Amino acid sequence: MDSIVYVLLLVVIVIIALSVFLSFVPVMLWISALASGVRIGIITLVAMRLRRVIPSRIVNPMIKATKAGIDITINQLESHFLAGGNVDRVVNALIAAHRANIHLEFERAAAIDLAGRDVLQAVQMSVNPRVIETPTVSAVAKDGIEVKVIARVTVRANIDRLVGGAGEETIIARVGEGIVTTVGSSGSHKDVLENPDLISRTVLGKGLDAGTAFEILSIDIADVDVGKNIGAHLQTEQAEADKRIAQAKAEERRAMAVAQEQEMKARVVEMKAKVVESESQVPLAMAEALRGGKLGVMDYMNLKNIDADTQMRSTLGKMNDTGKNEEQE
Repeated sequence: MDSIVYVLLLVVIVIIALSVFLSFVPVMLWISALASGVRIGIITLVAMRLRRVIPSRIVNPMIKATKAGIDITINQLESHFLAGGNVDRVVNALIAAHRANIHLEFERAAAIDLAGRDVLQAVQMSVNPRVIETPTVSAVAKDGIEVKVIARVTVRANIDRLVGGAGEETIIARVGEGIVTTVGSSGSHKDVLENPDLISRTVLGKGLDAGTAFEILSIDIADVDVGKNIGAHLQTEQAEADKRIAQAKAEERRAMAVAQEQEMKARVVEMKAKVVESESQVPLAMAEALRGGKLGVMDYMNLKNIDADTQMRSTLGKMNDTGKNEEQE
């Protein structure tokens, strides 16, 4: 009975030991590599475990690359993995480039992957160009008519410029700028409507793909519409602004005239006050002349008679003027 227990205990210990050994030493992965023609030692796989590298992430892409006829080494794949790259995606990109007869080295593919770009998508885009549709670009011709243009830009990835090259946003911005320039230099919006290919030819000839990660194959105008009469609208707004300026200046002149009128009225009142003040001095002067003997009583009475006669004549003149006005009416 004891011997059976010892045998069972020994079997359990052996199973546990094998499980630990197989979990640390990927024997099945080593066998798969050998069967696929990839020469890799079991010690190398154990060393990957010690370097905290997942062996399957290295061996499986290496098997795909070997079967595809791509010459890369385990050290290259392992160093790219340790740098934080996607080894499987890089190997798939190399295989796709090899099948499409596109020259792509591992170092460049690894650099593109570490730069944050999808190297596999870039290779696929080199084989199958992509169409980018711009948003509606509004431009104004010389005759003041707005033209709305939508363009489709066919691009393919330029692998040599993927690292450090500008993206799709730059392509869209440059195409929009070229459309605005071309439409703005046209004498009439009718020229743009009659020859929309003029826009594509002009924009394509500007070399808009310089410094970008793409190569522009063609620029096609998808839609051209006529918008508002911007020139007339601007002229209307300018006329309205001029009218408001003229009204403001007229109001300013009116206010100045009113102020001047009030000032003149004040001056008239001031002069009347001075006249009244001067007239108030006359009786005093006459009294002083009478006391001093410079003016006699008869002279004073003659002056009064003249004053009364003057007032009578003035009254009669006013009555005559009133009668003439009533006869005329």
